[in-house]
Amino acid sequence: MATGAARSANWDVVVLAAGAGTRFGGGKLMSPWRDGVLLDGALSAAFSAPARSVVVTWGADSRIPGVAEAFAARIGGTRRLRLVHAERSGEGMAHSLQAAIESLAAASDGAFVFLGDMPRVPPGTAAALAQAVLGGAMAAAPQFESRRGHPVLFGAALYPELLAISGDRGAASVLRDLGPALALIAAPDDGVLFDVDRPSDLG
Repeated sequence: MATGAARSANWDVVVLAAGAGTRFGGGKLMSPWRDGVLLDGALSAAFSAPARSVVVTWGADSRIPGVAEAFAARIGGTRRLRLVHAERSGEGMAHSLQAAIESLAAASDGAFVFLGDMPRVPPGTAAALAQAVLGGAMAAAPQFESRRGHPVLFGAALYPELLAISGDRGAASVLRDLGPALALIAAPDDGVLFDVDRPSDLG
């Protein structure tokens, strides 16, 4: 559960769900996962973050908005949900992220970036990241067995750099340049690393 301090800032959440899933064979986020579809797993973690809004980007798959709206309605989160059509999503993840960042209100203090194909982010991860950024870090990410994972919380001071990236590597270059200004927070399990690329990953 998020602490009061973590909730004191105007955080927003971004869920990147605009990818084509070509390695998967298409339609990845609509694949069955537990009691719903794969995207539901990412949305569950995203809505548990200490944030005022959850921005879901979507691209060619027109089913994404409906799934996000249905999930938000089930948990009473409809007022927090915002949908952003990333029209240039085919050019790479960077464009989906930028579409989301551009949509945020000027008062945003930072954005958690979740990936739509990561359904096992441990509870409490986002709140721990928020505490690190409130403590002075420019960004924060979870780490498991020396590997950096997701989600990542970017302080608003990094928004100009996020809007300047390109290609399909997302914000990796921004994080790489931060050095000690990036806080790495120990995660309790490998859910911060687990993503779905191929049908076999669904296990």
